Amino acid sequence: MTRSECKPSRRRFVKDVGSGAIAASIGFGLASDMGLCNAALAKASDADQKPLEFGARESLVCLMQETPVEKLQGKLVELLNQGTSLRDLVAAAALANARTFGGEDYVGFHTLMALSPALKMAASMPVNQAALPVFKVLYRNTQRIQEFGGRGNEVLHALDHDQSPTDRALGNQLRTHVRERDTAKAESDLASAENPQAAFDAVLYAVEDNTEVHRVVLPYRAFDLLDVVGQEHATTMLRQSVRYCIKAESYSRSATWDEPRILMPKIFDQFKLDGKSVGNKTVDDDWIEQMVNTLFQSQASVAAEAVAAALAEGIAPNKIGIAISLAANQLVLRDQGRRLAEESPGKPVGSVHGDSIGVHASDSANAWRNLSRLSTGRNQFACLILGGYQVALDRVNRGGDFAHWQPLPFEQHVSRLESKDASRLIGDLDDSVKSNLQARAAAITQLYGQQGFDPLPLFNCLLKYAVSEDGSLHAEKFYRTVSEEFAETPQRFRWRQLVGLARVTASEFGRPAAGQAEARELLRVG
Repeated sequence: MTRSECKPSRRRFVKDVGSGAIAASIGFGLASDMGLCNAALAKASDADQKPLEFGARESLVCLMQETPVEKLQGKLVELLNQGTSLRDLVAAAALANARTFGGEDYVGFHTLMALSPALKMAASMPVNQAALPVFKVLYRNTQRIQEFGGRGNEVLHALDHDQSPTDRALGNQLRTHVRERDTAKAESDLASAENPQAAFDAVLYAVEDNTEVHRVVLPYRAFDLLDVVGQEHATTMLRQSVRYCIKAESYSRSATWDEPRILMPKIFDQFKLDGKSVGNKTVDDDWIEQMVNTLFQSQASVAAEAVAAALAEGIAPNKIGIAISLAANQLVLRDQGRRLAEESPGKPVGSVHGDSIGVHASDSANAWRNLSRLSTGRNQFACLILGGYQVALDRVNRGGDFAHWQPLPFEQHVSRLESKDASRLIGDLDDSVKSNLQARAAAITQLYGQQGFDPLPLFNCLLKYAVSEDGSLHAEKFYRTVSEEFAETPQRFRWRQLVGLARVTASEFGRPAAGQAEARELLRVG
């Protein structure tokens, strides 16, 4: 029995008693078969909208939405013991998140963006602790779903459209409908794409209208989840970005809001990029350093032109992406922390975690680089050009004098370190994180790298705090961002990324993630 076949009397019964409690008592598979798991659908039914369902995954998706959050982790442990994989749990959570929020809730889309990083973090954890990062995000996911209104307040419903592929310029068409704030037409455009790759490329046309961080990171993290949720759910995952972009069209405009959509056609014409293929010309470290300085010191439009010129010259995209990421890293290292007027719960004066300018810039740079890598055609150029544009804009967009502030660590911090022994340095780093000593943590990490020590023990030291601490919605993404960039960056520069992670980790320590203490107890992790 599907949700659309549920009788009104059953809906009223579930509303009164609570479908989560019933399903928990009889089992979610049986509950789904009976229609009880799918019954809390007053909003969808009353609006005469067909529910969005996920076939074989439906009962597990329901579990993620309906289980009372205080009972969720116990149920997850049961499922693991019965053979359900962490991968399947993440897939169900991603689909539950997409169906509930549709990319329109701040905590909701941040949680979606943390799912793939959490699963990849799990692979780096000891076997008995591997579930911790996943449980952390699943707990947040279900908690927010229930705060949002749960099953009766879902944003995404089944699409009613002609699924035959379009032979028109899909990206331009979809972008036009986004600008017009026509959700129905934009989603229909998306669903008409011939395959997930075509859908992804079309969505990027709308994404590229602006460089606001969440607009940029969401499509990358959503597309990255397709290997987990299944390619057949590409439309569902990408609808979130379409709706995010449409919602953003109603925001009040800053002086630079519309600049990308005006600038990009001019740059493509100036550097004759239309119809051009990306090159594979390699460059040395000196070129990368020079490009980092150009991007960091330039106005946004000039930085965009510098990237376009490099692409027109045939420079390999991954080399340009590395330079963009290193420029963003400078914002992490130079940030003087939140000022008094900027503090908020969990983010005190001097902190640099959460939605700090450096963390946002680094996540954006990483996303633009990956969007370019995963896309085809003009998007390969546009994403990198906008990555350069954004990092230059970020330097000035939220105040501060980053061009003149010096990056951590200062020499005075490094010179105070007494030991050059690898294990002692890891111990000192651990103590510095626990004491919120950002500058000392940065200095220890730089010295450790200078000695040529194995980076894995240092990553593992920081990983446990990316799991245990709240991080103001950004811990998982930023840890994954640094992991990816460290792996891609030449030896000469790569430790800058880890220095930044050490600083942010020291900033975020002291605010444990909700549900982690319970998860450790249930998983019997000491």
